[in-house]
Amino acid sequence: MFSKLKAELDAVMARDPAARSRAEVYFLYSGFKAVRSYRKANWFFRHNMKFIARYISQRARRKTGIEIHPGATIGKNLFIDHGMGVVIGETTIVGDNCVLYQGVTLGGTGNETGKRHPTLGNNVTVGTGAKVLGNIRIGNNVKIGGNSVVVKDVPDNCTVVGVPGRIIKRNGCRVFEES
Repeated sequence: MFSKLKAELDAVMARDPAARSRAEVYFLYSGFKAVRSYRKANWFFRHNMKFIARYISQRARRKTGIEIHPGATIGKNLFIDHGMGVVIGETTIVGDNCVLYQGVTLGGTGNETGKRHPTLGNNVTVGTGAKVLGNIRIGNNVKIGGNSVVVKDVPDNCTVVGVPGRIIKRNGCRVFEES
């Protein structure tokens, strides 16, 4: 338990140049608190105590401004920076070492049943205000620009910007639109 806590604290320390100490992160970072609350709520959700799970998640939402459904699947070392307004839906899957900035929505389109939220690979960065919607897959090492709206699958090692989101870099090389 303590090794996982230390790993999550270390992940924040490595990604946020403003973090001065583990104590500061533990006591003051809303993104860290929201993820810790999610981990508790997810345990109850997986053990079919859904009311308690939702209670914990809603309490964390009121305290942090970050809403993570207890049914979501979140990998190791998620870092939510300045997380006010972040929403992570029930069937969302987030890989390891991802970064989400304020106002990010990992949500559904309202038209689906079953798996209706996105799947993020490992090492994905989602910029401020971006919306990733629907049952889509975002590959490993993807960067999504601020305020982008992504509604289609994105392959590994890409950078996506715009409304609707379009790939502007693939494997480090600029991608030009076909005319």
